[in-house]
Amino acid sequence: MLFSSMSFIYIFLPIVLILYFSANKKYHNMILLISSIIFYAMGGLKYIPLLFGIIIINYIGALAIQNAEKYKKLILIITLALNLSSLIYFKYFNFIIDNINNLFDFEISIPQILLPIGISFYTFQAISYIMDVYRGEVKAQKNLYNIALYICLFPQLVAGPIIKYHDISDQLKSREINPDNIVLGVKRFIIGLSKKMLIANTLGAVAVKIFDQLPNYFTPSIAWLGGISYAFQIYFDFSGYSDMAIGLGLIFGFRFMENFNYPYIARSMTDFWRRWNISLSTWFKLYVYIPLGGSKLGKYKTIRNLIIVFFLTGLWHGPNWAYITWGLWNGLFVIIEKLINIKEIEKKYTQWWVKAVQHCYFLIVIIIATVIFRSYNHYEFKYIIDFIKNMFGLLILDTNEIKYSIYYYLGIKEIIILIIALICSTPLFKNITNVKNKVLRIFANLWILILFILSTISIAATTYNPFIYFRF
Repeated sequence: MLFSSMSFIYIFLPIVLILYFSANKKYHNMILLISSIIFYAMGGLKYIPLLFGIIIINYIGALAIQNAEKYKKLILIITLALNLSSLIYFKYFNFIIDNINNLFDFEISIPQILLPIGISFYTFQAISYIMDVYRGEVKAQKNLYNIALYICLFPQLVAGPIIKYHDISDQLKSREINPDNIVLGVKRFIIGLSKKMLIANTLGAVAVKIFDQLPNYFTPSIAWLGGISYAFQIYFDFSGYSDMAIGLGLIFGFRFMENFNYPYIARSMTDFWRRWNISLSTWFKLYVYIPLGGSKLGKYKTIRNLIIVFFLTGLWHGPNWAYITWGLWNGLFVIIEKLINIKEIEKKYTQWWVKAVQHCYFLIVIIIATVIFRSYNHYEFKYIIDFIKNMFGLLILDTNEIKYSIYYYLGIKEIIILIIALICSTPLFKNITNVKNKVLRIFANLWILILFILSTISIAATTYNPFIYFRF
């Protein structure tokens, strides 16, 4: 069940809210837990035992680690192995077998294994819990229901943001219902919904028309339009979902970490990864990069650690070489920027034209990265290479197959949405949900209400309503 669906907005969520706010505080966690299980079951009933298994394994594992005088590391390794084995089996086993077959010319045949929704997110949250207990940063949760709620809380169960246990452990025990936060949460949810329905879906439809063709069937301007449209789609799709999750969290008394901080205003890939999918990048930093030694073991080991992190970042997104290539492409430029000390360069050269050049460099790199990412359903690297060659006018086009000009993809609606996407990818309207001036607040609230109405109309009218990160 998507947040951007009539069944969620007008049936599931109102019922949960009525039960939650009419019940005594001591039942709030139980109501949220049952609601979360129902929410997950509506999207994957047969995977409920898997979810329960992850909860029980980590509940027992954390208590065992905390109480063990010896063998703590062994218990940690076993628990981590159990967590990762389910993720590897369901998400990567088919990919592994396919590559073995291709590499060694084998014909191993196995049934197609379907991916349980949200497994990448709740597995990483479970690992965060185990690691935090092992490091002594938090106490193991003795209440099974609370650890179950942490792992499967429905606002962030199937698509994040990835919540670290140490960030939310106190909130699981006690949190206040704050009317101001409830109002702020509702506004935040609507902003996220409108990002997804009005911007991401509109530009996603443009990207589909372009990426469904061979790269030599359209001109370079259309190739750039495809990359830019998908860059905006994936940003407003995922940040919109994160906004909805954060908004729902506020309504129920939780404060989740911000997951996006206007990543397209960055001037480097290093800065981009401080702003994009912050919960995932901080997870890899805390539980992979730093344990490997971070940047404290010399230049070559730092490069090794960054390669590992970005390889895993790409692999996390899916069992696909396009995603892995995308991760390594990002890592390549982060490494280059680290070697040339991009921070010092940005401090030293503050002229506007230097910043403009840096931003242009970043935009070219990130749009190429977006093209690589979007090519997940084209199983040959030739498609990616040809698409990028087309962008720079280096591909020989099949003029007989170029049937459409750029105006086929860009009507008045699409042009307006592109302009809105450009504006909204900057902090210009950053504080729209919490305006202090009374007059401006009235206009802001009216605008948010209009956005909700338009989003609802869009949900009812559209047949194109994908959510990109559900498949991760």
